[in-house]
Amino acid sequence: MSIRTNYKHTLIAGYISFITQAIVNNFTPLLFVTFQKDWGITLSQLAFISTYNFVVQLVTDLISARYADRIGVRRCIVFAHISAAVGLAGLGIFPYILPSPYVGVIVAITFYAIGGGLIEVLTSPIIEACPTENKEAHMSLLHSFYCWGQMFAVLFSTLFFFVSGIENWRIMAFLWALIPALNAVYFAFVPIVTVSQTDKNVQKTSDLFRNKLFYILLVMMLCAGASELSIAQWASAFAEESLGISKTAGDILGPCLFAALMGIARVAYSKFSHRLNLEKYILFCAVLCVAGYLITALSPYPLLSLAGCGICGFAVGIMWPGTYSIAAKNWYNPSTALFAMFALAGDTGCSTGPLLLGSVSQLFGDNLRAGVLAGTVFPFVMIFAVLALLRYIKKNKTEE
Repeated sequence: MSIRTNYKHTLIAGYISFITQAIVNNFTPLLFVTFQKDWGITLSQLAFISTYNFVVQLVTDLISARYADRIGVRRCIVFAHISAAVGLAGLGIFPYILPSPYVGVIVAITFYAIGGGLIEVLTSPIIEACPTENKEAHMSLLHSFYCWGQMFAVLFSTLFFFVSGIENWRIMAFLWALIPALNAVYFAFVPIVTVSQTDKNVQKTSDLFRNKLFYILLVMMLCAGASELSIAQWASAFAEESLGISKTAGDILGPCLFAALMGIARVAYSKFSHRLNLEKYILFCAVLCVAGYLITALSPYPLLSLAGCGICGFAVGIMWPGTYSIAAKNWYNPSTALFAMFALAGDTGCSTGPLLLGSVSQLFGDNLRAGVLAGTVFPFVMIFAVLALLRYIKKNKTEE
């Protein structure tokens, strides 16, 4: 079938979107030591880079909630990929043409963070609106591609640096930019249908704030983002500290192990979703995540602590896409604005989770175990949020 009418092309473009987002979030941190050595960028400036990336994505989430549907979903998703491509390529250009290399890095991040934020907001509702069966499975599979993208970005970049030398990192930046650039062209042709096109009675954004379900799901999204990123952002450092291994090995045993098990969890759910109750499965995973955090923080055995990180990766796998699916299933005509607000809550968790873990670790003398123990609060709150969700669903069924 034609690329303009076959929704399989839309699904593939969506998968590539999440690979792009993974590259956006995980490539630049691999260059921090190089930026520090070559340009004298300080540790505080490097820390600001990660924070700035998510802040820009947060602002983009907020703005897109209001304007995405008005501008047009296709225009926005194509622009998102162009912006991400400019930002990734700009990493190898802007620091060399602007007065300060650091300013150049910040400008590049601004471009790709805007792209990443829009991709996060728009891709899920695009896939949700596709005329496919078993939408929960498609949503889980979609989000698994972020995990594979994260692994791909770390492993391929590490291999490239090993073979060609870290001094050629600009070539890698240009190569990564090709993925969103080509996907922008792809999205210009694939069929796209939005909820607003399928039904004229889409609820207004203002109606969201008068529904208890909205607030429950917001808390779940915040906890999902915090539970995931708290471990993912510190997994490499934790592997190095616990096992006494090199950074390269730490990147592979830390973030890659976490991402692999998170991806496996999402693919597995996409295969068996028809046999599972999504809400109860998320509850189970939240309990499992608490156990993973406690094992990571309290185990006296380094390998067992690393296994705890892996357990966390598997446990958080369903939290983010699962919450999206619950919204689509229980909310009447979910709009792009609804997904944008959830993305905003999720990114807030992505920012606050690692910050809490790092701050507590520093407070206890750079003890990462103390930080991980403090991070247990996020999956713990998730448990209560899901229990509240189950009560809400039970009450609504009783009233009906």
